[in-house]
Amino acid sequence: MADTLGVPIEDVEVIHGDTSITPFGLGTSGDRTVPVGGGAAYIASKKIIEKAKKIASSLLEAREEDVEFKDGRFYVKGAPSKYVDIKDVALAAYTADKLPKGIEPGLEAIVFYDPENFTFPHGVHICMVEIDQETGITKILKYIAIDDAGRIINPMLAEGQIHGGVLQGIGQALYEQVTYSEDGSLLTQTFSDYMIPTAREAPTIESLFIETPSPHNPIGAKGLGETGTIAAPPAVVNAILDALSHIGIKHIDMPITPEKIYNAIKTKKPS
Repeated sequence: MADTLGVPIEDVEVIHGDTSITPFGLGTSGDRTVPVGGGAAYIASKKIIEKAKKIASSLLEAREEDVEFKDGRFYVKGAPSKYVDIKDVALAAYTADKLPKGIEPGLEAIVFYDPENFTFPHGVHICMVEIDQETGITKILKYIAIDDAGRIINPMLAEGQIHGGVLQGIGQALYEQVTYSEDGSLLTQTFSDYMIPTAREAPTIESLFIETPSPHNPIGAKGLGETGTIAAPPAVVNAILDALSHIGIKHIDMPITPEKIYNAIKTKKPS
């Protein structure tokens, strides 16, 4: 919205309402927040510009078809020095004394955006591991994530999503497991028993993006939230199996704990 309306990002405020009074919705799933919510925000911004252009033409005393919009300013074609910015137009829209005939006061838009199709990110994740044969402990030496999530809206948040997703995937591959006793009691009730990776176990993750815009929404974005969690487990598991392949180990169930690796090595090594 900041880019489309040409305003500082600090001027865009997202108000989180009470879900008991907000419009009906089914929630978000399948990495749809930016492709769907972002699409709605983009179209709403365009609708605001469309109405604002009518008001700007009145303020500029020019025909609407002679008014152009760029970087938050409405100006007369061929005379960029003659302009009003979108904040001036917004003020005029609500004070209402300079509105053209037939234009209602206010400058707002409500958009229900129904995407024409789904979006699917894709990429390649590469993991390099080192295994201590005496203890079965796996150390991730390097992790590279290359993802195509369409147009990246916020590079810092995109990288953060990849890092968080990869670490969660590493947790699935190496640590996390729900276990029960023979009588059905949950044994992994707390984080003292249910293992998750922490900053200590987190490897350095190199994240790179390729931007191929999606044709299925107006901003060209693809979902990104699950790419790390989907790609990391097979990347880590296959790296471990590759490291152990020379002694004939082809499969170990997740989570691949040091105990499982140690026992697998012990069964394959001659005594």
